[in-house]
Amino acid sequence: MVQYMDKNSGFAQWNANKNASEKKSPFSGFLWWFMIFVGVWWILGVLMAPKTTEIANDATPQVDISAVPVVNLENEDIKFQVQGLRISDIELKKFNVSASDKVPVTLLADKSYAEFGLVANGTTAPNTATIWTEKNGAMTWRNSDGVEFTRTITTDQYTIQVSDTIKNNTGRDLSFAPYGRIARTNDVQNSAGVSVGAIAYENNDLERIDWRKMDKRSFAYTTTTGFIGFADQYWETVLALNVPDQTMTLKKTSDIYGADVVAHAQTIAPGATGNISYVIYTGPLEPSALDTANKYINGIDNTIDYGWFGFLARPMLWFINALNSLVLNYGVAIILMTLILRMLMWPLTRKSYTSMIAMQKMQPEMQRIQKLYANDKMRLQMEMMKLYQTHKTSPMSGCLPMLIQIPIFFALYKALLVSVQMRSANFLWISDLAVMDPYFILPILMGATMWLQQYLQSPSRGKAFNKNDITAQTQKMMRWMPVLFTIMFAWMPAGLVLYWTVSNIFGIVQMYAIKKAGK
Repeated sequence: MVQYMDKNSGFAQWNANKNASEKKSPFSGFLWWFMIFVGVWWILGVLMAPKTTEIANDATPQVDISAVPVVNLENEDIKFQVQGLRISDIELKKFNVSASDKVPVTLLADKSYAEFGLVANGTTAPNTATIWTEKNGAMTWRNSDGVEFTRTITTDQYTIQVSDTIKNNTGRDLSFAPYGRIARTNDVQNSAGVSVGAIAYENNDLERIDWRKMDKRSFAYTTTTGFIGFADQYWETVLALNVPDQTMTLKKTSDIYGADVVAHAQTIAPGATGNISYVIYTGPLEPSALDTANKYINGIDNTIDYGWFGFLARPMLWFINALNSLVLNYGVAIILMTLILRMLMWPLTRKSYTSMIAMQKMQPEMQRIQKLYANDKMRLQMEMMKLYQTHKTSPMSGCLPMLIQIPIFFALYKALLVSVQMRSANFLWISDLAVMDPYFILPILMGATMWLQQYLQSPSRGKAFNKNDITAQTQKMMRWMPVLFTIMFAWMPAGLVLYWTVSNIFGIVQMYAIKKAGK
């Protein structure tokens, strides 16, 4: 990105001319743009920096459910426990805690759980301490009024569907309001650059609430249908009721984050049978898994936080995954994607480099015009425009490739952060491309290639450095950019640094080829 802002770029020349014509400080143009860049970077760092959440003492009364039998259920993707109304300890079989720790990722562990139940009017309904009877793969329970409750649980990949059948054996109308709840202990982990915390989908609108906001206040929503739950960097747990007219709430009590939903009561006539269904998704924030879950929870496929440049991050992530399916390594896939992107940008960058070379040839004439018309701004601008027209170039022609790479940079940054597949993906000495290079080899290599690219773009100086030469001073300052970028990129995801390093190397080869062809 910085290689297009050196001494010979159209932007640098335009900035130098503007400074000369307005008699500003020689450093003002460069410092202005550099301060903007650093300012934006600092703001993003503040917004995306990891935060810690203090854990409060547990003061929530606990229901004794030790007498309730535990049933273990599983499919090829998950394994979980059912204890009466509660579902917990959901193991994701295909995902380990880390590359070195082969223990499966477990969601809703310890005191965390999901619970589905009924609030009855005119009779009693099963509660968390109710002991069910297992019969033919279903759980059954009969209350003192003779009302029969039957619960069946099925799974599809990472979704768990719960269905309650209620048979009213009384001689009066009964009503039941279904509810769902996720209780999560304060084990939250914030992630730089990714929205984590509570999520609520109401009236086709997705709202994200980070942990800090939940620490301060509660949230409530009224909707026809929707879902509610919690999302981390790579996983999420959300639930939905397949019943209209719902009230969803988010609240923190002591050290427990709660996501609750209750629906409008359903009336069951005497002798009739009612059916109520619930569904919970507990798995990775992965497009194909969410597409499957979308059949049961409408709108869940929109819960991945792709950021501002989601329109680029989505296809880039898909493209990286497609390349990985061919080469079977995400590092190689990133390299191939970088080369393909640079090839697509070849005509644009070639025009930029050609314009840069033309600007180098214009240097003596530009300096002559600036000196000759230093006190006549109007004439200076006219003569400079004629010079640009003669050489068929523009002072802004070198900026477009840089501007195009900015959204690509941030889109790829976001794609790498939210990609579950990139988590623990190895490449050479790097065990996880989604986190920083532990040995700082890639950032140093990136800085070296950036310096080499700047060196090749700089013309040989036939005279001593002139402290009053604006563009020379800008070039001198720009020499520090590889150092600054090396420091900033040292803590970036290794996959992103790999992309930028390969892009620099491609730019070096491209610059060499253009210069050789122009001789």
